[in-house]
Amino acid sequence: MKKQIIVALTLSVSALSFAQKKELRAAEKAIKGTNYAEAKSALKQVEAYMPLEDKYKADYYYLYAQTLYAGGAGSLSDIDEAIKSLGNIEGSLSAESAELKQEMVNSLLSKGNESYEGNDYAQASQYFEKAYRLSTKDTLFLYYAAATAINVQDFDRALSIYEELKDLGYTGVKTEYFATNAETNKEEVFENKNMRDISVKAKSHINPGERTTESKEPEIVKNIAIIYVNKGDNEKAIEAMAAARAQSPDDVNLILTEANVHYKMGNTEKFKALLEQATKMDPTNPELQYNLGVIAAESGETEQAKGYYEKTIELDPNYVNAYINLSAIVLSKEEGIIKEMNGLGSSKKDDLRYDELRQQRQDLYRDAVPYLEKALAVDSQNINAAKTLMNIYSILGETEKHKEMKAKVADLEAGN
Repeated sequence: MKKQIIVALTLSVSALSFAQKKELRAAEKAIKGTNYAEAKSALKQVEAYMPLEDKYKADYYYLYAQTLYAGGAGSLSDIDEAIKSLGNIEGSLSAESAELKQEMVNSLLSKGNESYEGNDYAQASQYFEKAYRLSTKDTLFLYYAAATAINVQDFDRALSIYEELKDLGYTGVKTEYFATNAETNKEEVFENKNMRDISVKAKSHINPGERTTESKEPEIVKNIAIIYVNKGDNEKAIEAMAAARAQSPDDVNLILTEANVHYKMGNTEKFKALLEQATKMDPTNPELQYNLGVIAAESGETEQAKGYYEKTIELDPNYVNAYINLSAIVLSKEEGIIKEMNGLGSSKKDDLRYDELRQQRQDLYRDAVPYLEKALAVDSQNINAAKTLMNIYSILGETEKHKEMKAKVADLEAGN
């Protein structure tokens, strides 16, 4: 009796094995004919005979991934399933699996780039992340996924990816190989050293060189902190900055990032202190001097602000906003003069004081004019500077200059 049972079981297993093999072959044939619906139907039949025999597991997961991918036509959810399926393959078909993964990566990157160029950043982010999940050595794809999520203010998704990048220790630092195009005289970056050397040898390029790119870590930390600020979680924002600065205390970019976080939180004193620290580390940076000027002006420290703006111009003579803000400091004194003028009576003494104040007001205008003229010389499209100059020229009685500036304002407003 026992022998009969053993024979019956053997027959059952053999039938199961044959059915699985038959349906797998049918699925493979359908995939070759790009009939993915038929392939999916055949694989459904295989699933009916689960569990799979060990010798057929790799075939099933490989074919199932191919069916879901559908030659690039699969949906994003299908791609997720395909990635899981390929993750189950061990040993046999590993080479075929790697080839399919690369094909999928190429397709996802192509779709990601198309979406990006079409300004569909949400879709692009999804494609870039899927490409990384298939090729986890290429962390750059994950960075692209986070950056494009930021573009559509999908902060929760971006934060999750940035945190993952931070945990991975991603910096984005790499060696760039470049050479100058002999025909255009423009520098070009090559995919690798070998391609650059071939171009130099062919004499199509000259002056070869290499350099290390800047780390993206400050940007990642900055975005993590700013996302926390936008979410109203200021403590985590500051915590993120503190951890980053503990690792790189002399990194000016990180100091500036923390300063900006404090500024967004309204901590102007801390913002100012960090800017001053950064300025000592990078004394030739006009942007730092300008921002210190803004903070000083907002705090009512006009003389200090004036010094910062003048230092900004010394470092960068074309810094338009510094000229504009210097003129604003000068003209801010006008309010007190006008208030006193309006409060005077009609006595002889008041008349004399009125004349004195009017002269002071005109002197203010004359002090402001050089800053505004310089701003307009640097940026001829600056309509605010042009309008202010037009009004000042009118008050000062400089008729020709007023007419000239009035015409310029009209042109700017017309978009000429």
